[in-house]
Amino acid sequence: MKQPQEIFDQMVSEGDVPLYQLKRHAFENGDKVFIYYGETGESLTFREMYDRSLNIACGLASLGIQRGQPVSVLTSNSLLAAISMFACWQVGAIYAPINFNLKGKLLSYQISDTAAPVLITDPSFGSELHKIGSDIAPCHVVFGPDTSGEAGESDVELPNSTVHRLDTLAASEISLADPGLGPFDPATIIYTSGTTGPAKGVLLPFRWINQYAFAGRSQWTPEDVVYCDLPMYHVGGAYALLVKAVWKGNTVGLWNRFSPSEYWSRIRECGASTGILLDVMIPWLMSAPPSDDDRNNTLNKVHMQPLPANHYEVAKRFGFDFVTCGFGQTESGAGFMAIIDELGDQPGTQPELYKGLSKDELRASAKAAGRLLVSGEQDLPAGFMGRPSPLVDVAILDEDDNRLPPGQVGQLAFRPRFPGLLLQQYLNKPEATLKAWRNLWFHTGDAVVEGDDGTFRFVDRMGGYFRVRGENVSSYEVESLLVDHPEVRAVAAVPMPAQEGNEDDIAVFIELKEAGSTTENDIATFAADHMPKYMRPRHIRIVDTLPVTPTNKIEKYKLKQMITEQEPR
Repeated sequence: MKQPQEIFDQMVSEGDVPLYQLKRHAFENGDKVFIYYGETGESLTFREMYDRSLNIACGLASLGIQRGQPVSVLTSNSLLAAISMFACWQVGAIYAPINFNLKGKLLSYQISDTAAPVLITDPSFGSELHKIGSDIAPCHVVFGPDTSGEAGESDVELPNSTVHRLDTLAASEISLADPGLGPFDPATIIYTSGTTGPAKGVLLPFRWINQYAFAGRSQWTPEDVVYCDLPMYHVGGAYALLVKAVWKGNTVGLWNRFSPSEYWSRIRECGASTGILLDVMIPWLMSAPPSDDDRNNTLNKVHMQPLPANHYEVAKRFGFDFVTCGFGQTESGAGFMAIIDELGDQPGTQPELYKGLSKDELRASAKAAGRLLVSGEQDLPAGFMGRPSPLVDVAILDEDDNRLPPGQVGQLAFRPRFPGLLLQQYLNKPEATLKAWRNLWFHTGDAVVEGDDGTFRFVDRMGGYFRVRGENVSSYEVESLLVDHPEVRAVAAVPMPAQEGNEDDIAVFIELKEAGSTTENDIATFAADHMPKYMRPRHIRIVDTLPVTPTNKIEKYKLKQMITEQEPR
C-alpha cells in the first residue's frame, strides 16, 4: 500500500489546475467529444470547449475582469455554466455559481455577498433580476442564449446594471496571456447552507479541486463515459463529475437535472459507464416495476451518497458491478471512500456494454491506491463511509474537542496532511472560518461514529440544517423568509423523515401576531411565492405559542416530539 506522501506526490504530478488538463486534451485529442449536452443534442469536443471558453474569457477581460476576481454564474443551462466555468479560469477569475432556484432576498444576498463585477446568466432570469436590481451593487450582466422561450434581456430593465450579450462579448478581439494558475490560487466559490445564519460562500483553491476529483480517478479510463445530471452550482456536478473528466479525457453526458422517468433512456443515449446517485434518486428508480430491461444499461461504476441499506439489491437489479461510497463535503472535499465489489464474479453489466477497467483491473487499482474494497454481500450499515483518505487526519470530537473512542458518536473533524487540500475561508465571514478551524481541526458539523474495524459511519447532522432533495437547507433561512409574512410573529423549522429516501422533509411551526389572522394554506402560498421549491415546508402547523427556554431559545426538540405524536398538516 502506498504511503500518504506517495499518494500526494502522484496526485500533484497529475496537475492541480483543470484548465491545463482541458488544454492538454484540446491539443492532443481535440476531436474527441468532451460534452454531449442531452438537452439539445449538442456536442462539444475538447478543442471546441477550450476555444469557446477562451473567447468568452476575452469578453470578460474586455469588461475589466482581472485575475482573482469572482464572476457569478446564474443559469439552469448546465452547458452554459460549464463553458462559463472554464472561461473564468482562462482569464484567471473565480467561478462563483449561484443556485438557480433562488429568488428574492436569497438571490440578492448571494449576488451581493459574492460582489462579482460580472454576472453571467440567461434570459429566463431577467424578470427575477429586475425585481432585485435595486438591492444589488452595479455590475455587468451578461445574457447567454435563450433556452427557455421566456422573456429575453431586451424585455427587462436592470437597475444599476449594464446589460451585454454573450455572443457579442465572445467576439472580442482582446488577446489573453496564460493566467499562470497554481494550486493555491482561488478557483471557485460554492455556497453551502449555514445553520445559524445566511448561506456561506466557501472559497476553494485549485488544489482542493484536484484532491476532490482525485478520489476514484484511478478507477476511470479514457473509455469511460460520465453521466451528470447534478447542477453546476454544487461540487458533485461541477467537480466530482464534469471537471474530474478532464484529467482522463472522458466524455460527459450532461443534462440540467435528474429525471426518474428519463434516467435510463439518457444512460443509453450517452452510453454512460459511471455516475452519481444521491439519496432519493435511488428509491425513485427502484419504485419502477421490475423489467427484463433493467440490466440493459452501460453503468458499471456508480457512486451512492449516502450509502443506502439496500445498495446490494439496487446493484443486483440494475447490474452495477461496483458501487463507491464515502463522505464528501464542500469545505473538506473527499475525506472518505470505499469501493463495494457488489456482484463479485457474478454477471453484472453485459459484456458488450462494459467500458473501462475490467473487474480484476479495477480491484487491483483500488488495492494499489489504498482504497478499502469490500464485498457487496457484506453487512454494511446505512451511511457507511469506509476509511479516511490517506491525505487527511480525522478525529471524532466531543463538544470540548476531546477525541472520542470508537463506538461513540461525535463531530467529524479533519486536519490536512498537506497544504491546500481544504477550503481557504468562508467568504466575508472570518469569525465563521475561525470557528470551523478551532483547535487546528476543521469541524464538519456532521455526527459520525467510528467502528472497531477502523471504518466510519455517518449518523446525522450536528446543526439545524436539513438535506432536502439533494440540497442543504438552513433552518435559519427558512425561518427568516417565513417571518416576513405580515401576520407571522415567530417561526421554527424542524426536520422530519422524508416520505422517500433517507433525507428530510421540512416542518414549520408558526406563531401568529394575532390568532386567526391567517391560515396554513395562506402560509403555503406565501412560501411558494418567496422560496425555491426544495426549501418550501411540506408540513405547516399554526400554534398558539412556540415552546421556549428561560433564555427564550425555541425548544425544537419539543416540536420534533409533536411531529412524532401527530403528523402536522
